[in-house]
Amino acid sequence: MTADLFSDLMDDAAIETFDDGVVVLRRYALPWQQELMSDIDRVARQSPFRQMRTPGGHKMSVAMTCCGPLGWVTDKGGYRYQHQDPITRSAWPAMPERFSELASTAADTAGFPGFEPDACLVNRYQPGAKMGLHQDKDEQDFAWPIVSVSLGLPVMFQFGGLRRSDRPERILLEHGDVIVWGGPARLRYHGVLSLKPGEHPVTGSARYNLTFRKAG
Repeated sequence: MTADLFSDLMDDAAIETFDDGVVVLRRYALPWQQELMSDIDRVARQSPFRQMRTPGGHKMSVAMTCCGPLGWVTDKGGYRYQHQDPITRSAWPAMPERFSELASTAADTAGFPGFEPDACLVNRYQPGAKMGLHQDKDEQDFAWPIVSVSLGLPVMFQFGGLRRSDRPERILLEHGDVIVWGGPARLRYHGVLSLKPGEHPVTGSARYNLTFRKAG
């Protein structure tokens, strides 16, 4: 990343700390919005979006693909990371340089230096799609944060506690927002309420989410 681009990011962004280890960087990804969408298209051409099934057989409402050395999958065999796309039988697409740069600089800005993701989950939400409360706990080392980039239609993000029964807070995430959580918040339950219908000039009727993790 050039110094000028990083300066532009900081000029446009607003940093909001919601809790210990939870930071929202408002509009942080806006300077890269078109390039990020182009990269998503390239990733999806190699590894297409698909609606995976949970180990219990439930079909996820969110369509997903992955890029980087590791990709997250779910099927009757369980939740896990693996090097191959189970549909194409090939390696997942390489992580675009813009993806990894954005994730690293966002993590650093939020107070988590040295983050180098090896997995990026690309989620596509259509109206009505949602993500139930869950923990990200399939990674090997919980010392690293989660970095999540929102593109397109706004959505209500739910951020709970360390127990599923804990009442979640709601955080509105809009186009270009990046939420980072780690440290004492790393294993907190989180999810996304149903996406409401709408039209966005960059993503149309959809919302895209890039979730970066250090999985291996």
